[in-house]
Amino acid sequence: MPQHAQSSSHALPQEASTTVQAQPSPSNIKRWRQYLADERAEAAVYRDLAQNREGEERAILLALAEAEGRHEAHWLALLGEHAGKPRRASARSRFLGFLARHFGSVFVLALAQRAEGRSPYAKDPNATPAMAADEQIHEEVVRGLATRGRNRLAGTFRAAVFGANDGLVSNLSLVMGMAASGVASSVVLLSGIAGLLAGAMSMGAGEFISVRSQRELLAATRPTQITLAAAPKLDLENNELLLVYLARGMSREAAEHRVAERTGQLSCDCDPSLSLQPELAEEEDRHEAVGTAWGAALSSFCFFASGAIIPILPFLFGMTGVAALVVAGALVGISLLATGAAVGLLSGTSPLTRGLRQLAIGLGAAAITYLLGLLFGTAVG
Repeated sequence: MPQHAQSSSHALPQEASTTVQAQPSPSNIKRWRQYLADERAEAAVYRDLAQNREGEERAILLALAEAEGRHEAHWLALLGEHAGKPRRASARSRFLGFLARHFGSVFVLALAQRAEGRSPYAKDPNATPAMAADEQIHEEVVRGLATRGRNRLAGTFRAAVFGANDGLVSNLSLVMGMAASGVASSVVLLSGIAGLLAGAMSMGAGEFISVRSQRELLAATRPTQITLAAAPKLDLENNELLLVYLARGMSREAAEHRVAERTGQLSCDCDPSLSLQPELAEEEDRHEAVGTAWGAALSSFCFFASGAIIPILPFLFGMTGVAALVVAGALVGISLLATGAAVGLLSGTSPLTRGLRQLAIGLGAAAITYLLGLLFGTAVG
């Protein structure tokens, strides 16, 4: 990437002078000034994120900011005297900047990844091929940085999203099914409250058991330190240490070399990455993507309850009949859009698409339950 950036910067004066001599059109000036503002805003986002990072991650973010500065220089050179006063960045870039300054969360990196992937430079004749290539590389760099945060959030975030979505859909379906059957509004409200409590307890307990069991299974697959204690006592001519390393997936050559190290035939520890380091066990969570059992259980309980209370809010405030159902459906619809958009943001995909998918599934389930309630009410009546 630096080599490309250098070659493009060497070509800037000629490109810029040619464009200025041809007197760029008002539409080109407007577009270039917008690019300039966005590049400045994106560089500021990376610098703001770097303030909350350390080590290699901080250096990576600062390098991205520097690269955006080279793109900024390109548009400045093309604009020349037409650069004018600094223009406001796009709403998306300003939103990213706000998040980076005040939160610096993984959502910022996910949004930045999406922004880099939607760069218009590949189709813009005034952007150099090196700039378009830079943006593609930037997307992968940001994807790598965002992955670290996604792994840390994955377990608890999954429980939170599933809990909220289940609370919204299951209790809306319960409320609409009960209302369609013709029972009194007080019965609908009591049913909704019961569904909230039962569902939240069930989700919390289920997540705790699920995550704890998964972590126990993963922990059972981790090799032990028995090779360190047993190696010095092994028969050098007939020992099974080779089988241990072959079973762990090492090639025969690497396994034989490791056996020689462990039995003292070689004095070096040629590949320390193969050595387990139990002293790091407390500092490093090898199953961080799974999440903790208590964290997942608490997230699931709280978010299920927060989702399940929304469909019964109209009944809590005294509304009845069709009006209460319409308001409940509207509130749940907005919430489903929000949860779907959050998943889209975190995954770096379209928030609107994910939100509409959640909305369609949730309201579809509620509509089916409502129809079943009508049938049940008719049959019983």
